[in-house]
Amino acid sequence: MTMDRPLLGIMLMLGFCVLAPIGDAVAKILGHTVPIGQLVLVRFAVQVILLIPLIWITQRAWRMTRRVMVLTLIRTVLHIIGIGAMVTALKYLPLADAIAIAFVMPFLMLILGKYALNEEIGPRRIMACAVGFIGTLFVVQPSFADVGWPALLPLGVAVNFALFMLVTRQIAKETDPISLQAVSGVMAVCMIAPVLFLFQNSSFSQLQWAEVSGFDWTLLLSIGVLGTIAHLLMTWSLRYAPSATLAPMQYLEIPFATIIGFLVFGDWPNPMAATGILITIAAGLYVVLRERAIARTLVAEPSIP
Repeated sequence: MTMDRPLLGIMLMLGFCVLAPIGDAVAKILGHTVPIGQLVLVRFAVQVILLIPLIWITQRAWRMTRRVMVLTLIRTVLHIIGIGAMVTALKYLPLADAIAIAFVMPFLMLILGKYALNEEIGPRRIMACAVGFIGTLFVVQPSFADVGWPALLPLGVAVNFALFMLVTRQIAKETDPISLQAVSGVMAVCMIAPVLFLFQNSSFSQLQWAEVSGFDWTLLLSIGVLGTIAHLLMTWSLRYAPSATLAPMQYLEIPFATIIGFLVFGDWPNPMAATGILITIAAGLYVVLRERAIARTLVAEPSIP
């Protein structure tokens, strides 16, 4: 078992918050030319190609108990659904808007952490998460009348990813993160590839295989690399910190997504959205400072014999 180290968990989650929107931006670029099934398959295939040799070189154990194997299968299914839903949403919504709408997820994760994992949640954590959620409301300004049903997809992503994080927390301390991601990648490829083969001549275009240019292949491969590294960081973070601690930190993904959206797509938030971004940054920084203060207090206190 691994002891909780909240500050390390927070730093690892911060890395995830930086890399995840970069991967989403690449997916948004490819979303109109590459079918979703093909994109998701390549993303997991790259994960397998990267991690299987690493496991062999480092001689890591990747055998799992039956319980962990079942939870890993559930986690993989949730991961596939989440990526597919998010890629679909990004075809219709700006990057920052899609991620901001999905950020009811940390609030859901906070509730799941309390009632499903019996994690301790203090009033200051709840307040930080609530403040971050208020900031999200300032950022979220899509018109459902204009966008239509795709605007609901990030909400589904939020529920999906909250469950994904809950399952990951259940097994994070019992498995090596690299081995977990490798096994999950193999499972995903084994599930997706037969579906694409069966539906390659169907009328459902998102399950067909499209001809892709050389540059698009580079972008496809980069999605796999970014996704693999990002989710390794996320899995490692859950080894060292409770999900309730990490929940408010994930709001920092919104300002990162806003910056990337501006640099890549020219989208820039209006004053209300900018105010919301500042609020989410403040909430995330508060959590970091709070956990640092707690860590220093624990170090300063003498141990009881």
